[in-house]
Amino acid sequence: MTKPTQKYESPQMTVTFDPNICEHSGVCVQGLPAVFDVNRKRWIRPEAAPVDEVAAQVERCPSGALQYRKSP
Repeated sequence: MTKPTQKYESPQMTVTFDPNICEHSGVCVQGLPAVFDVNRKRWIRPEAAPVDEVAAQVERCPSGALQYRKSP
């Protein structure tokens, strides 16, 4: 059964997570724990770090499960 893509928004950007392709490597959590914390209900908080730092960490996701879009 396919799980829905999750969306996490801040005024500056939107981060999406596709649990269907996540490899659970932990790269996101290890690299930017203020933003990515699986022990929180809202486990991605893009507002917790500068946009460029969040974008760079999302780009390190080996599976592509994380994606981002900067707000205009």
